[in-house]
Amino acid sequence: MIPIATPSEMKSIDEASTESIEILIQRAGSAIAWGARRLLNGTYGKRVIVLAGKGNNGADGRVAGNYLKKWGIKAIEYSPQDTPKELPSCDLVIDATFGTGIRGTYNAPITEAPVLAVDIPSGINGLTGEKMGSPFQACQTITFQALKPGHLLPPGSDYTGELLVADIGLDVSSLATFQVESTDIVRWLPSRASNAHKWNSACWVIGGSPGMSGALSLTSQAAQRAGAGYVRISSPGGYADGSLESVSYPLPEKEWEKCLSGDIHRFKTGILGPGLGQSISNADGVRNVLSIAQIPLVLDGDAISAVGQDHHLLRSRKEETILTPHDREFEYLFGSKPGSRRIEEVCKAAELTDSIILLKGPVTIIASPDGRCFIVSNGDSRLATAGTGDVLSGIIGGFLAQGTSGLEAAAMGAWIHAKAGQSFPKRGMVASDLINAIPEVLNATDMG
Repeated sequence: MIPIATPSEMKSIDEASTESIEILIQRAGSAIAWGARRLLNGTYGKRVIVLAGKGNNGADGRVAGNYLKKWGIKAIEYSPQDTPKELPSCDLVIDATFGTGIRGTYNAPITEAPVLAVDIPSGINGLTGEKMGSPFQACQTITFQALKPGHLLPPGSDYTGELLVADIGLDVSSLATFQVESTDIVRWLPSRASNAHKWNSACWVIGGSPGMSGALSLTSQAAQRAGAGYVRISSPGGYADGSLESVSYPLPEKEWEKCLSGDIHRFKTGILGPGLGQSISNADGVRNVLSIAQIPLVLDGDAISAVGQDHHLLRSRKEETILTPHDREFEYLFGSKPGSRRIEEVCKAAELTDSIILLKGPVTIIASPDGRCFIVSNGDSRLATAGTGDVLSGIIGGFLAQGTSGLEAAAMGAWIHAKAGQSFPKRGMVASDLINAIPEVLNATDMG
């Protein structure tokens, strides 16, 4: 996992360091200089422009420029006051004008040269990723010790280019927010015992309604592909249609939750809501299941609407609950859509509900009530199509059924879901395509 620090957290980490600020700047400047040298692919005849502001960010850039000069590279430095609107011809621009502590706006000068950003492209808010003017489009950003939210949250993520984290000797062990990497998935993947039985990892999926049976099918198939040994599917008041391998279990249209109480303890997890519909009887059923089911549960779609802002219902559960809202469903739960401080808001939501909250979007944010937060950023717009959320809830449920903790199951589900999407062309993918890609991703990841 790669640590993520807000600008204020990073400032506190800087101030707590036993190293002097001068030493830290020298280390940062050295890292930038070596990064610039790699991008230049040589030193002979190269010209670099260093845009250096007043703060530590500018100091890092000036140190980098001094290193480049020692290597025979012509480095020209501009302060913000004397920077021309159009830069002279050069081989590389080092953007060290403003860091994550920018105030006001910044409009980058015109250049055709590639740009190496120091810490974060000037003009990007380090906390929210918002544009504060017209930033450079960096080909690479070198940041120090930890990523910043603005690197990962759009539109900031569109301006950072390749992200590199340089170790300059700061202690970031106090941080609780991390970006998930493939190595984390390898560590978390559950193994199956040699004497495993299908009921060791059983999952019950309840959802579907007239015209929405596809959601139940997608979820059940995804749970099986993710490793659930037995998947039971139920649709209140109707026949549940899933995969060939799933087992359909009929439920009445009303008070259907009463049919679960004698059998649900046999299951390791349940998934509520995909395509369920928002009838009063379904809302009552979901709320009652939350009270009686002493197993981990994943709530998606209409189950989230059924809970609404009754947070006590979630806090009263002893077993883990994972909610997977998109922005509108987040509004159902907490009264407003997430704003620019998405990570902070999801963390507060997890604490408020004593549940794991997975906020879907261009960047997936997964927060635990214990304060930990995982960011999954390998997804893209291919997943912005109907049914992909049902696949995600199925993958998470499949991992939960195998005994994985809720936070890790949600993070793995989001990462594998996104990775599966990457295996298809940029255009033409539909949600059902993801199902058969899940085993390929799992096996490729497991093999390193």
